[in-house]
Amino acid sequence: MTEQDRILQLREELHRHNYNYYILNTPTISDQEFDALLRELSDLEALHPEMADPNSPTQRVGSDLSQDFDTFVHVRPMLSLSNTYNKAEVAEFYNRVREGLAGEDFEICCELKFDGLSISLHYEDGQLVRAVTRGDGVQGDDVTANVRTIRSIPLLLQQGGDWPASFEIRGEVLMPWTSFEELNRQREANEEQLFANPRNAASGTLKNKSTAVVAERRLDAYLYYLLGDVLPTDGHYENMMAARRWGFKVSEAMCKVRTLDDIYVFIDHWDLERKNLPVATDGIVLKVNSLRQQRTLGMTAKSPRWAIAYKFQAEQQSTVLREVTFQVGRTGAVTPVANMDPVQLSGTIVRRATLHNADFMAQLDLHLGDHVLVEKGGEIIPKIVAVDEAFITPQRGPRVEFISRCPECGAELVRYEGEAAWYCPNETGCPPQIKGRIEHFVSRRAMNIDTLGPETIDDFYARGLIHDYADLYDLTVDQLSGFGDSRIVSARKTIMAIEKSKHVPFERVLFALGIRFVGETVAKTLARRFRSIDALARASLDELLQVNTIGEAIAESVIRWFADADNAFLVERLRSQGVQLQLSEQALAEQSDRLAGKTIVISGVFQHHSRDEYKALIEQHGGKNTGSISAKTSFILAGDNMGPAKLEKAQKLGVPIINEDDFLALIQ
Repeated sequence: MTEQDRILQLREELHRHNYNYYILNTPTISDQEFDALLRELSDLEALHPEMADPNSPTQRVGSDLSQDFDTFVHVRPMLSLSNTYNKAEVAEFYNRVREGLAGEDFEICCELKFDGLSISLHYEDGQLVRAVTRGDGVQGDDVTANVRTIRSIPLLLQQGGDWPASFEIRGEVLMPWTSFEELNRQREANEEQLFANPRNAASGTLKNKSTAVVAERRLDAYLYYLLGDVLPTDGHYENMMAARRWGFKVSEAMCKVRTLDDIYVFIDHWDLERKNLPVATDGIVLKVNSLRQQRTLGMTAKSPRWAIAYKFQAEQQSTVLREVTFQVGRTGAVTPVANMDPVQLSGTIVRRATLHNADFMAQLDLHLGDHVLVEKGGEIIPKIVAVDEAFITPQRGPRVEFISRCPECGAELVRYEGEAAWYCPNETGCPPQIKGRIEHFVSRRAMNIDTLGPETIDDFYARGLIHDYADLYDLTVDQLSGFGDSRIVSARKTIMAIEKSKHVPFERVLFALGIRFVGETVAKTLARRFRSIDALARASLDELLQVNTIGEAIAESVIRWFADADNAFLVERLRSQGVQLQLSEQALAEQSDRLAGKTIVISGVFQHHSRDEYKALIEQHGGKNTGSISAKTSFILAGDNMGPAKLEKAQKLGVPIINEDDFLALIQ
């Protein structure tokens, strides 16, 4: 392969990794591997200037822009930092600074590099007025409403402070380890894809359309850079200490040093101590402290010359694989789990690690008794990354094979086309699936029977009180209390919560049934299209496929579910108990087809309703919401401060723009 061919190959590969990381939030390689590829490309492009391309990954910073938020052009570009992974390159940076300042004395501010989502906060007269993500460095997403839910970010600064009338402060939005672990526990219980690390979880949360969800996930934020036309001092460190006085969360680890040895001491200390922090860090940031000296050193096209990031190595430990067990989830998916000798990793004792699926397990070529390399790095979820070849001997233990029968009920496993997981098909006789479906049925976003947790359901199932979720409506206070006075109050609360669930609207009941591939959004779409459980049960494959966003996998799953006699019996039992199996008269009266066939983009800040309320109104009247403008967009529902990028694109494509008063008149 020629160097020119390698350039083209690297560009394609890096574009793909950029998309995985910034858009999908599912990176497939480590930051260090990405940086190595980017550096290789940069070196090759320097040797071949004839291959210059303005769209090369070396010419831009990856973007986390979302189409669901208005964009805002940064007053000052948010550039990325150059990365290094060894002390020799830190020394090179230090010497470059000394040369760039012509021997003038300087101080370095040492800081932790937090692993979250970069944010820019704008304050006017002591009040938060705007929060913007880094985006592509030039413009980012306006996420002010979501940021307001983060308790560590002050909405109003304390009275009598000496802050400037107008300033910008930058930092990192993070998800603490405790919040991250709890979120993944919930997602695992619901058999949803787990977040790989707190950075992805924080990013996904900050871009969530529901501020309630954002608040629930308890994000945090550390601030690390103050900008403005008028600042308290020339010292970056001193400015951040002032910001701390104003009420901002600034890391206690920040300190000033003068010598290279002092920098090394800081790096060595935090390479170990970071494991005890409540949030994820992935390195150290070194900044020239004087703002005047920063201006003297200036910028390259992509990063400042006065700052650099030192990235920590991902921590790995070798331990012994003792056993692989298999877990069955609510949908019947079977997950292999590695059980290992205990090993300390990133401050916690690790004994188990998921092996994801049969393909992943086969790729590792595991044998019982193997020494395996376990890694967390920036992730809290332990994963086996390889067999430790240093310990491989000819007398290896038996190879680990994926099972062919369900470990709980013995049914032969099946694998559906296009899926990596194996499933137990015995939906009505496999205990983990039965209990999992009941747990899903009572969950907050489904029937919201909040007095029934997994342990209680386990107990009821073991006592033979319930065998499916329809049995919940046959329970009595005496059954639950065991005729004991001490448990009567608790039993009554549970029965009242079950009774209350009979008023949950049809779209949530449909979600609660646990039909494969029918999540909250799909359930809402199907409920509004077919209006009752009976109409949905009669729907043909063609009728289902005609519904917007419903694909073949969902349609076939719905048909299979209603074709099962046991499920049909469940529906009848729920009907007899008074559960809502059709849209209410009010919901039906409020529906119309006034927006049928129209694709609508919402942008800006509104007076009469929230953005979520307008999205619901669009769906209620037969329209389709979308986040991006195209030639297929029917019109834009615009409020105040419509994103400039969306406005420009709408004008270019000739897409009509209407205000909220005209929109409300349109749907009467």
